[in-house]
Amino acid sequence: MPDLLTWAELGGGLAAIGGAAYARHAHPAAYWSTVGLPISVARLLASYSSTMDACGLTVEPSRLRALAVKATTRREVRPVPPRRGMIRPTSTGLRLRLRLAPGQEPADVAASAERLRHAWGVHAVYVRDVKPGVVELRLVGFDVLRKVRMPRQTDARPLCVPVALREDATAFVRDYRAVPHELVLGATLSGKSMFLRNLLTGLAAQPVVLVGIDCKRGVELAPFAARLSALATDPEQAAELLPVLVKEMEDRYDLIKARQGIAPGTSEELITSDIWGLPQGERAAPIVLFIDEVAELFLVATKREEERRDEMVTQLIRLAQLGRAAGIYLEVCGQRFGAELGKGATMLRAQLTGRVCHRVNDEASAKMALGDIAPEAVLASCAIAPELPGLAVVGDTSGGWSRIRTPYLSLADAAATCRETAHLAPDVPALSPFRRYVPPVPVNESGPVATPQMVTE
Repeated sequence: MPDLLTWAELGGGLAAIGGAAYARHAHPAAYWSTVGLPISVARLLASYSSTMDACGLTVEPSRLRALAVKATTRREVRPVPPRRGMIRPTSTGLRLRLRLAPGQEPADVAASAERLRHAWGVHAVYVRDVKPGVVELRLVGFDVLRKVRMPRQTDARPLCVPVALREDATAFVRDYRAVPHELVLGATLSGKSMFLRNLLTGLAAQPVVLVGIDCKRGVELAPFAARLSALATDPEQAAELLPVLVKEMEDRYDLIKARQGIAPGTSEELITSDIWGLPQGERAAPIVLFIDEVAELFLVATKREEERRDEMVTQLIRLAQLGRAAGIYLEVCGQRFGAELGKGATMLRAQLTGRVCHRVNDEASAKMALGDIAPEAVLASCAIAPELPGLAVVGDTSGGWSRIRTPYLSLADAAATCRETAHLAPDVPALSPFRRYVPPVPVNESGPVATPQMVTE
């Protein structure tokens, strides 16, 4: 009987170990909540002081503390680690705040992030500056980019779209008020279209004018034509659409100038330099221009096409330079975007503050996106594996960068969202000639049939 119990206990233990290993690989979130979280908390509590000492994050105690230790105990006076706050577990890791000792800075803790990761058995450790003297450690228990699950609570502000997940388990929010224009680069099957799809469907639920230029005959943006206020599917149509947008921008500037006619007694609150300072009743709806495969606007074959290209590039540069104050924003996508495209390409790229670089075919393409703002991010973008579509490196002109991954969104679901929100499209009379007619979805006895519909004039 004792032998039978021993074999039963051994079999149960092996089954538990095997189940934990399977859950860690197939269901990392469930494994973290049940097994990984208690183990990491125990490691952190048991080794906090020794780990901080090994990382060089301890300081000599104050003279009063040293005298108190000597007076009450006979123990040796040891260096003091940063004061630790309450441990707050999350669905993806842990969060805790540290009060830095005098003479320490957040960079000291950030330099030891890799050591802390190994000491406490977590996937990654990120450091954020909360206020002077206080930093927050965000411990991520598993690779959150392997299977993307967006946070439930995100910002719900106008022109803000949670479009991807960062590697520290926070949402990457595309904020057009903070970063007006953005460049999105990526090779074929890198996830660039998925990023654009999530961004467009997120904006579809807001009162925003969406305009598309898709010179691939509309294969990328035509499914969303129900929500688009204007769509150009070839360079000829784009050459007609861009002057209309420039004229709309100039009209909005005239409106702002009229409001700036400062009369005696006008309060400072009524003086504005952009469209967001206008009263809500006078404010025009913001416009977001999506350009898919921007290189098609630059490539020419004849002298006549070259003249048209120069006009379009000039208009795009004007929109990028002056559009923010008029509430016009650009989202430029392509596989490659450098000086070899022709005159004006580098100047246009310099106006695009945000940068998103998916997997690219060569290092030069990564340098086009990130080399001028965060050189160290170029290596990270070149290391993206083909089996991880949607993974990208995002940066801005501040020099900061991080890895993100876009969640999967089917084309049918995105098109259905655009059809459901078609009534939210603001009315812009100047763009009416460029709006496409979309036939209604056929309905049978079991409900609507989501069949592909041809977009016609």
